[in-house]
Amino acid sequence: MTDAQETAAETTLRTTGGAPPDDLPPAPVPLLEPREGIPPVTADADALAEVIATFAAGHGPVAVDAERASGYRYGQRAYLVQLRRAGAGTALIDPVGCPDLSGLGAAIADAEWVLHAATQDLPCLRDIGMIPTRIFDTELAGRLAGFARVGLGAMVENILGYALEKGHSAVDWSTRPLPDPWLHYAALDVELLVDLRDALEEELERQSKLEWAHQEFAAIAAAPPAPPRKDPWRRTSGMHKVRRRRQMAVVRELWTARDRIAQRRDVSPGKVLGDAAIVEAALALPANVRALAALSGFGHRMNRRQLEQWQAAVDRARELPEADLPQPGQPVAGPPPPRAWADKDPAAAARLSAARAAVTQLAEGLNLPQENLIAPDTVRRLCWEPPAEPTTDAVASVLAGHGARPWQIDQVTPVLAAALLATPA
Repeated sequence: MTDAQETAAETTLRTTGGAPPDDLPPAPVPLLEPREGIPPVTADADALAEVIATFAAGHGPVAVDAERASGYRYGQRAYLVQLRRAGAGTALIDPVGCPDLSGLGAAIADAEWVLHAATQDLPCLRDIGMIPTRIFDTELAGRLAGFARVGLGAMVENILGYALEKGHSAVDWSTRPLPDPWLHYAALDVELLVDLRDALEEELERQSKLEWAHQEFAAIAAAPPAPPRKDPWRRTSGMHKVRRRRQMAVVRELWTARDRIAQRRDVSPGKVLGDAAIVEAALALPANVRALAALSGFGHRMNRRQLEQWQAAVDRARELPEADLPQPGQPVAGPPPPRAWADKDPAAAARLSAARAAVTQLAEGLNLPQENLIAPDTVRRLCWEPPAEPTTDAVASVLAGHGARPWQIDQVTPVLAAALLATPA
């Protein structure tokens, strides 16, 4: 058993949030006010310059959070940025009034940025000029340490003993002016983030996993922006009901028209036209506005002009030549779905079954989620196209080629190399 396995085994109860019935933890203390109160919202160049100077003069890690208006506005831009640093206090910045925060990003570039679920906030922060060089992700740290509940509120409660108020997490942050209760919530979100980081660092060090976390954080910070999604219309909810190519063309045309309108109006696409309505129209292929209006999602409170624009999209799809219709499935890079392996390649199916079982057992021993130990897609690719000679060096090379971090390679290579020798029953 490795050091990490031993220390993980010793702390299973504590890190999963459980406790013996006769040793219940004390009730969490409600966190009601930020230590220095709620700062005014920074919304102009002069105020931003003051914040930049204050945070440049601060010391230690910087807690960073961002609020978006998912479900209300088009895209994932930030509508509020919260920061906290020792010696600087807390700042609330309005990216609408201050759309370029590259000066702030540069002022704290040498500091470690502490975020919770960093991959959610980094894209919108990058768009306004804030790009970290070093991060500490408290959610990912919690996963590596074996915590079952890794939401910010749950972790602050379980680890630090405080209860955060989370009632405004899904509000429309594009609202102006922002209500005081929302600002209160936003300030508290970064109040204890550095304290949580320090406690998690100590726990990871105790479990011999801190170097693992550092490698994960470095990979996130160095990752390039995600490329645009290919054929995003194919992700329309309910798309599995659409079988014929002409119907798929209707989905594509309606999705594209909706996206264009949503972008122009800066509203969530779902507020323009629901996915269920798009699929309904694709299945029905309405011949005219009257037939379209009879479908669910189109007749209620939709005026003639709106109906005509949607019918025009349906008509464009109806009139497309056969050669221009979308194909039933997207070209898949990599192995086929695992459910098809037994028929296509029984030997590969045997390897995958053995590999999954080995990874599951190893992850349980290390007290961390399987997907954090090694990406499931990496395991599938290795098992579908294994090296000619499945030595540990060859397997390690394949894993590295798929982006596995050194700590992951060290942990899983022996068990995956053994799994590649499995044969069909």
